[in-house]
Amino acid sequence: MISNYEFERLDAMLAYERAVWDSGCRFIAGIDEAGRGPLAGPVVSAAVILPGNYYPEKLNDSKKLSSKVRDILYERLTREAEAWSVGVCDSREIDGVNILNATILSMERAVLALKQQPDYLLIDALSLKNVAIAQQAIIKGDALSLSIAAASVLAKVTRDRMMLEYDELYPGYGFARHKGYGTAEHMKKIRELGLCPIHRETFCHL
Repeated sequence: MISNYEFERLDAMLAYERAVWDSGCRFIAGIDEAGRGPLAGPVVSAAVILPGNYYPEKLNDSKKLSSKVRDILYERLTREAEAWSVGVCDSREIDGVNILNATILSMERAVLALKQQPDYLLIDALSLKNVAIAQQAIIKGDALSLSIAAASVLAKVTRDRMMLEYDELYPGYGFARHKGYGTAEHMKKIRELGLCPIHRETFCHL
């Protein structure tokens, strides 16, 4: 049974959603991304519409959670959400349009892939000008909005699992461990092995 403290924490993270619900909107999609900073791999965004009065224990900004808790929440969210989807931009697209535009494009793809059209979007920090849906950008939204926190978990787990697959395709770089981020190990492997097809060439100035 959920504790009073946890209930109050989660309830406070529904303040943005509650304001939008009170305005008459029903389907609110939270949107967040994972993978803006790495040297390799895609940027992945998720969009998720949570049910009303939904209090999934431990849900928070994905960066504050262990991988085990994220995996548990991923299974629950993908099972219980009203709708959810992901959008991906690969390394070539990132090199072609820059990481900010690629992030926005991946978010737009996630929204368009939702099986339920949302009435309103709560987005972590960014605006989606090519999506004709009312929206609000919230700085540090993954720590303030339950819907955005849910999207942050789905995006992070999806991307991490993709990087595990890339680790098998391109062994030797350590993608399973660092997930493409610029760790000392990763930089060393790039110098030894060169770039592989999932590296972002515009990020890898060695």
